[in-house]
Amino acid sequence: MFGRSSSFAAAVAIVLGCCHMATAEDVKYYWDIGYVKANPDGQLERQVIGVNGAWPPPPLHVSLNDTLIIEARNSLDTPTTLHAHGMYQNGTNYMDGPYMVTQCGIPPGQNMTYRIPITQTGTYWIHAHYGAQYVDGIRAPLILHNPKEPHKYDDEIIVTLEDWYHDQASGLLKEFLSWKNPGGAEPVPNGALIGSVGGDKHKIIDFTPGKTYRLRLINMSALAMFHFSIEGHKMHVIEVDGVDTEPMEVGNVRLAAAQRTSVLVTALNSTGSNYLFHADMDTDMFDNIPETLNYNSTGLIRYNKGADVKRDKGEPDWSAFNDIDLVPLDGMEALGFDVTYSLDVYFNQYTDALNHGTFNNITYVMPKVPTMFTALSMGADALNATVYGPQTNAHMVGHMQDVQLVVNNFDAGNHPFHLHGHHFQLIERGPAPYDPTFNPRPKSAPARRDTVTIPSMEYVILRFRADNPGTWLFHCHIEWHIEGGLNMVIIEAPDVMQKRIRVPQQILDQCAAAGIPTSGNAAGREGYDLRGAPEGPYPYPLGWTSKAKGAMAGCILSALVGFASIIWYGWSSQQSYKPVATTDDSEGLDAAETQGRLGRMDPDSAAIN
Repeated sequence: MFGRSSSFAAAVAIVLGCCHMATAEDVKYYWDIGYVKANPDGQLERQVIGVNGAWPPPPLHVSLNDTLIIEARNSLDTPTTLHAHGMYQNGTNYMDGPYMVTQCGIPPGQNMTYRIPITQTGTYWIHAHYGAQYVDGIRAPLILHNPKEPHKYDDEIIVTLEDWYHDQASGLLKEFLSWKNPGGAEPVPNGALIGSVGGDKHKIIDFTPGKTYRLRLINMSALAMFHFSIEGHKMHVIEVDGVDTEPMEVGNVRLAAAQRTSVLVTALNSTGSNYLFHADMDTDMFDNIPETLNYNSTGLIRYNKGADVKRDKGEPDWSAFNDIDLVPLDGMEALGFDVTYSLDVYFNQYTDALNHGTFNNITYVMPKVPTMFTALSMGADALNATVYGPQTNAHMVGHMQDVQLVVNNFDAGNHPFHLHGHHFQLIERGPAPYDPTFNPRPKSAPARRDTVTIPSMEYVILRFRADNPGTWLFHCHIEWHIEGGLNMVIIEAPDVMQKRIRVPQQILDQCAAAGIPTSGNAAGREGYDLRGAPEGPYPYPLGWTSKAKGAMAGCILSALVGFASIIWYGWSSQQSYKPVATTDDSEGLDAAETQGRLGRMDPDSAAIN
């Protein structure tokens, strides 16, 4: 159904797979991360962050059982880090990348060697995890090939989807996190890129009749959700976020920021026409829609350079496919749970006058010591969430526990939530809030992925097995929300971490160069002494604070003074008021009567004609 194969080809694939396992390789890339100029939509050349003097950064390809080695040099004027999104990093938590969770950042002018053993397959991507740098362009596909590929197809094509901003991310972030933006309206992109091109340029995908293609769709956006469809063709989902699935026919693929989906598409048997494919941004994610924004982006499926484009009648197919209905190929059974955490998502204005994202009314603030180092250095105290500080929102789980997260989205917007270090099972969705007295009945083999979209006023139940000791972020992958505090940290088996994890000296040296301590609690102190740890901001308390009372008193006093001024002005004006009469020629008044009614005219005043 999805392509042609032969017993000989299958035998060759098995032999090659066995040979590859015996000859696993170190796959090396050199990335000099620096500023370059780019103009991918043809509308504005701007400074972006590229690799080796060019943009976009090239895709990375590596196979199962290889070791991916990225020699990264920081040629920026700020620190940077790299995060291989979706990688387990089992035993290499220090390579995960998020700033002040597992790394202190690569200082300007220094190098960092990322060594990542490849134990997974599928479609991933890599991006900076410092500030909002990846919005400026430091992001690229990461493809983990399976020598024993379970799906049959003739060729594969990477299709990246990105929202694009003409302004620097640092300036956009200042506008977003500002008291002038109390509602938390996210920056709206200037356009969309498909395959790193946009505007009047269009991505072209060449098809050969009868062949089956694997399209690896990757949403590398800061904010936008995309709806992907192809006119005149059928698509079958075979993978989400690195998890192979049984094929499911769909008319449309919806991808939130950071999500990936592979689809199989079999080319038609005719070269008489070309066809459009759509990658339309979901404008429900935007607080406003600029008149200049083209949110319906298209590319071309090309069979013949000289052929016309055959159009479908009607609107593009935006019918949603439900990822919870997917069935993983490996048939992994549904987990129970040993520990459960309920996470309520809110956005509110906090005591620093900024609009923050929160789990359970706690907005994330980075500690003074990266969380991984606290877990590694605090001995038995590392098992107590207190040592990680009041603002990291740390949640403890034991080794090999089955963990349940119940996430209620009480915000007005949709959120794509990503868990580092794991795939989670999608157990159930429903309208928020989740009723804890209800016992969900998951499918025998629930769908799994690493990034899940939770619509407004809905909940999702997620489960995973804590088989990967480390400190793992769980956060919304809308970049503006990451910076706005919608993060928490899973502290997974710190006692096992202390036995297994040895941090490379290069990382310790970079922390020292940055003046960041690598031991102690969130404040860099021993035990539970958290003096100096980052604390706050907090929700505005219920009732009236002293400042609020003072402000209200000032408002009332100002109002009373204003009312008194109006009354006094009206009274004083009345005392000097001279009545003005009108005359009608039909009354036949003589001059004396007229003067008596109108008052005497000043002979020096100008007459009114």
